[in-house]
Amino acid sequence: MLKLLPNILTLGRFVLTVIFLIMILLSPPRYAQGELPFPDFLDVAFILFVIAGLTDMVDGTIARKLGVASKFGRMMDPLADKALVCGSFICFAIIGQPKLFGLPDTTMSIIQWAVAGIIISREAYVTILRHIAEAKGINFAATVSGKIKMFLQSFAIGTVVIKMAHVQTAAWGYWFTAITFAIMLAVTVFSGIRATQRGSYKELTSTLSQNKNSDTTA
Repeated sequence: MLKLLPNILTLGRFVLTVIFLIMILLSPPRYAQGELPFPDFLDVAFILFVIAGLTDMVDGTIARKLGVASKFGRMMDPLADKALVCGSFICFAIIGQPKLFGLPDTTMSIIQWAVAGIIISREAYVTILRHIAEAKGINFAATVSGKIKMFLQSFAIGTVVIKMAHVQTAAWGYWFTAITFAIMLAVTVFSGIRATQRGSYKELTSTLSQNKNSDTTA
């Protein structure tokens, strides 16, 4: 049973992700008149989000310490992260958050969906590479830049949730959120580029090239 703990934590993160995203989608009417005092609906959602993030920090460590690191874990753990991150930014775009500097709703909607699109594109690209690599028996585990990217994306999500709940119109809240998003997007793009520079990617492209040559000469 103990050896199943890492996978249980990963699957638990999927469950928490679904609950968190539903709470985000249900939150706008409750906060339509402004911020509410702590604790309230979004504070509970934020706590669930933090718990999900903590499971991400410990499941891999536990798997390595127990010697049960597996292909399933290497594939499902990043997938759970991506469901949480991409789902969050899609939900933010749907409900029109975050709002910044009093910009028109149309302008903010373009920005919100553009942010979601950039993140989804990066995550889909790396996920496809990871699945192809794992299918070829190549280890395509997360890198340092990927972990930093995940931290910044999680920080940005938490920033939006807290802003919605408690800092809706403060000028410093607008600036803090905007700067957080700018840094997060820069690192997201950079980590995607880095994915094509790592040894696993070069090994994958070499393997695919050899397979293509073999098919051509067969």
